[in-house]
Amino acid sequence: MAPIIVIYPNFKLTEPQITLIQFILNEKEISTPLPSGVLLLDFIRYHRHLTGTKIGCREGDCGACTVLVGECKGYQLHYRAVTSCLTAIGSVQDKHIVTVEGTNLPGVLNPIQQSMCDESATQCGFCTPGFVVSLAGFCLSDKVPSQQNAIASIDGNICRCTGYKSIERAANNITDLLQQRKDADPIEFATTNGILPAYFAGIKARLQVMAAHRTSNGKLEAGVVASHKFLGGGTDLYVQQHDTMHLETIDHLFNKPALNTIGQVENACYFGGATTVTDLMESAVMQQYFPDFRSVAKLISSTPIRNIATIAGNFINASPIGDFTIFFLALDAQLILSDGTTTRQLPLRKLYKGYKSLDKRPEEFIEKIYFQLPAANTRLSFEKVSKRTHLDIASVNTAICISTSGHIIERVALSAGGVGPVPAFLARTSAWLQGKPINNSVIEKAIEIAQTEISPISDARGSEAYKRLLLSQLFKAHFMKLSPGLALA
Repeated sequence: MAPIIVIYPNFKLTEPQITLIQFILNEKEISTPLPSGVLLLDFIRYHRHLTGTKIGCREGDCGACTVLVGECKGYQLHYRAVTSCLTAIGSVQDKHIVTVEGTNLPGVLNPIQQSMCDESATQCGFCTPGFVVSLAGFCLSDKVPSQQNAIASIDGNICRCTGYKSIERAANNITDLLQQRKDADPIEFATTNGILPAYFAGIKARLQVMAAHRTSNGKLEAGVVASHKFLGGGTDLYVQQHDTMHLETIDHLFNKPALNTIGQVENACYFGGATTVTDLMESAVMQQYFPDFRSVAKLISSTPIRNIATIAGNFINASPIGDFTIFFLALDAQLILSDGTTTRQLPLRKLYKGYKSLDKRPEEFIEKIYFQLPAANTRLSFEKVSKRTHLDIASVNTAICISTSGHIIERVALSAGGVGPVPAFLARTSAWLQGKPINNSVIEKAIEIAQTEISPISDARGSEAYKRLLLSQLFKAHFMKLSPGLALA
């Protein structure tokens, strides 16, 4: 099939050689010289005229722009739902993009669409394509076909008018349909049973050929160009700089295979700078050593955003209330920074010099992150308060990593967000707690010390006094969780 070349309006090819961005959009192979920072949402709607993908919030909240991204990892093809309003086309190189039009069966509704109709799960219809695409992703995943997983697959989709019970019923109908799958391959089952179009069965081979062709022709860039702006998931960068990012020359870290690995070396966990939140949630290492990590991560954003948001991006964004920054500050995470030629190590605790000011040169990016895995007597707790439970920015968040011998604290590391201009490691409080017994008086004294290490301001998420109170209460929550039976005032 001949590639389709799409020219961006008013875009001039000023360089003698332009690397084309290639991917499969539904059934068609795409090859475009557009700037790699152009949003996938804009490409889909304005260049391919596939208007089923809707423009809603442009911040990843509503899910109306949801598409699926299929990627070959090893011998398997995996699909994940993402918000196309925060995804650059350069990040989908050699991948399969599925819009709602790509889920259509010839002449009839697919079972997902039919179920939405049967259950009256649509009213104005604006959000419906996003729900259909997310449920299609559920059908293509290897997750257990349970009602809980079905609902989780649409946790990034918002409906303003229909109400959710009818949508839940539609999702449950799909779950019942998938019960027949047993151990069959999800893609094979979906295509042979008429859930999704037959062309899905050939996508893996087409992606493998596409990637091999690019590599054999020397077009697949393996290194990093230091003069470029680096982009991971872009889930916050595109919210802040939507009007300029589509013009940027960007180095897409998602396209560096070495930056997408997670592993254990002796007693340390290493993961690359392009590792997403979902990657960590699915990691066997994290599941073994942090059994509560999945529940912690589900408090942060939604499934489509977690599918593209990177941990390194959370660090570099330098938000004073970055949830994963606070989590990994308590673990004393170490960063390997690279300029493409040389590397250096920097503790995460030393990355922040002031508000949005980093100990990082413009040409550097996070190549790798590592931290020591907890011993048997070490436990971790994360707490967060926000105006709504999910998909919200914290008013205050905090984490503690503590090692104990009986009721005596051997080592402890406390971090807090929303209480100063940078994500805070509470060094004095942590040092004072070492060697102390866990009791009411010690905890109250530690709270007093912590109050001297923070400088919250009053803003839309709460007053200074409220944030100080929150940190004190969350501090107590850590110890009540980690020391059952401890009664605190």
